[in-house]
Amino acid sequence: MKSYEQYEKECKKIRRENEKLLLDFGRWLLDKNLSQRTKNKHLSNVDFYINDYLLYEDAIKATDGSSRIGMFLGYWFIRKAMWASKTSIKESAASLKQFYQFMFERGKLSTESFDRLKERIKEDMPEWLATLERYDDPDIEDPEEIWKI
Repeated sequence: MKSYEQYEKECKKIRRENEKLLLDFGRWLLDKNLSQRTKNKHLSNVDFYINDYLLYEDAIKATDGSSRIGMFLGYWFIRKAMWASKTSIKESAASLKQFYQFMFERGKLSTESFDRLKERIKEDMPEWLATLERYDDPDIEDPEEIWKI
């Protein structure tokens, strides 16, 4: 088991790597001729994923984070992001798909991992949105009913 100091040290190192990744991703987005607003939204969404979610309980590198999108959008984001809405879930999914396409094009993500991520988003989006609806429903108080445990 890692000590808290080890965890913090790893997180600090990963945050420095993430800073460079986000700069490179921002340049990649500019090449796509996206508006500044769209570029900023993608960067903000990806920053939240790689610097908050992936480092929340463990020190997970962005390159190793593509398989965790389901837990993020279907559970953690709904509970932790005060701005969670159907729109923000869809926007975050789009941003993460762009980010991992960037990672794939740079050779930092395998074809299989990228294909799995896209398939997961496509297949699970309706359930993530339904979960958010149940979570926001004041008449539903039982966590088992919200999360379909």
